[in-house]
Amino acid sequence: MSKLFYIFFIIAIIFFIPYVVSSESTVLVLEISDPITSASDDLVANAIMVAERDGHEALVIKLNTPGGALDETFTIVNSIAEANVPVVGFVYPEGATAWSAGTMILIGTDIAAMGPHTIIGSMQPVAMTPEGPRPIDDPKIIHALVEFTRERAVMYDRNATLAEKFITENLNINDTKALNYDVIEFRANNLRDLLTQIDGAVIEGVEINTKDANIINHGMPISLSIMMILTHPIVSSLLVMLGIYGIMFGIGEPGAGAELFGIIAIVLGIIGMGFEVNIAAIFLIILGFILIAMEFRTPGFGIFGITGLIGLILGSILLPLHRWDAYDPDFVWTMILSISAPSIAVGIFVLFIIYKVMEVRRKKPMIGAMIGDFAETIDEISSDTKGFVRYKGEYWRAKSDVSIGIGKKVKIIKKDGSVLIVKEVKENK
Repeated sequence: MSKLFYIFFIIAIIFFIPYVVSSESTVLVLEISDPITSASDDLVANAIMVAERDGHEALVIKLNTPGGALDETFTIVNSIAEANVPVVGFVYPEGATAWSAGTMILIGTDIAAMGPHTIIGSMQPVAMTPEGPRPIDDPKIIHALVEFTRERAVMYDRNATLAEKFITENLNINDTKALNYDVIEFRANNLRDLLTQIDGAVIEGVEINTKDANIINHGMPISLSIMMILTHPIVSSLLVMLGIYGIMFGIGEPGAGAELFGIIAIVLGIIGMGFEVNIAAIFLIILGFILIAMEFRTPGFGIFGITGLIGLILGSILLPLHRWDAYDPDFVWTMILSISAPSIAVGIFVLFIIYKVMEVRRKKPMIGAMIGDFAETIDEISSDTKGFVRYKGEYWRAKSDVSIGIGKKVKIIKKDGSVLIVKEVKENK
C-alpha cells in the first residue's frame, strides 16, 4: 500500500506541476517611440490580439511620441476600448513626452500612468502644408475632436475639462500635475514600480495580478517592421523623391534600370504615406511578374529579373502578413512558405538564366573561331557538289573550288551562310 501511495503521489505531482507553472502571471509590453503612422494601428491591434490569445494579465503601452495621424489614433483608441484585456498607458522613460495623438491614446486606456518628468498635451490638430505644419481651426473638426476626447475621459473617470483644454488651449502638463488633476491614476519611477502599484486593480470586474508578473516585450512581425520603416515621414518622403529622380535618370539613360527602381521606390513611398497597402502590394506582385516575363523574352543583364523579384517578394510580404497574426502560428508559417517558396524558386531560376546568358556572352563567336580550323570530309566535295564535313563531332555542309575526295583533311577558309568553304590540306609523305 505504501508503494502504491508513493506512485499516486508522484503522478499527482507530475500533473500538478504544469498548473503551478502556468499560474505565473505575465504582462505584455508594447513600445511606441515614433510618430503615430498608418502602421501604428495595426501594431496596437496585433499586440492586443497577442495579449488576449496568450492570456496576459495586461497590455502595457509605453508612450514616447510626438503624435501623428488622427485617423489612426481614433482606430487605436477604439481598439483599446474593445479589447478583452486590460490596457495600461504609460508615458516612459523619464523625460519622455506623449504629445497630441499620444495624449489621446493615454486618455483612452484602462489605466493611465506617467514616469518622472514626463509631459503630455498639445492636442490641437495640425495639417502638413508645403510651408510646414499649420494648426487646424475648423470648428467642425475641433468640436468633434473635443467631444470624442471628453467622452473618453468620462468613460475612464478622468478630468474631462483638462482633456478639452489639451485641444482648445494646447495645454501641457507634467506627470505631477496630471496625477493631481486626475488625468492619470498612477505616477511610477519605472515599469516594475508601475506593475506593483496597479496590482489588484479591478478592470471591468476582473482583478489583475501584476506585482510579480513576468514582463514580455511584444515582438513585431516582419511585415509590421517593414511598414514601421516605410511609414516614417522621412523615409516615405525620401523614397518618393528618389523614385522621381530614378525615373528621370532612367528616361535620360534607358537600359540602366533606374526607371524600374524609381517605380518601386514611389510605390513604397506612397504606401508609407498612407496609400492602401493591399492595392499597392498587388501592384508590386503584378509588376514583378511582368518584369520577370520581360527578362525571359529579352534577356539582358538581369535588370528586369532582379527588379521583378524584389517587387514580387515585397508585394508578397506586404499583402497578407499584417493581417495574418490573428491566426494559428502553424497556419501562418504554412502560408509564409507557400508565398515565399515560389518567389525564391523563381528568383533562383532567373539568376540561373542570367548566369547562362552571361556565360554565352563571354564565349567567343563560334563562326569566327572556326576559320582556320581543320575538318574531315565524309562526302565528295567539289565546286558543283556540296557535301558534309565533320568538325569537332558536328556535321557541316561544305564546298570547295576543286574536287576533294572522302576522308580528306580540309581547312576551313571562310563561311558562306551555313555552308563552309574548305580546301584540301596536302599532307607531307
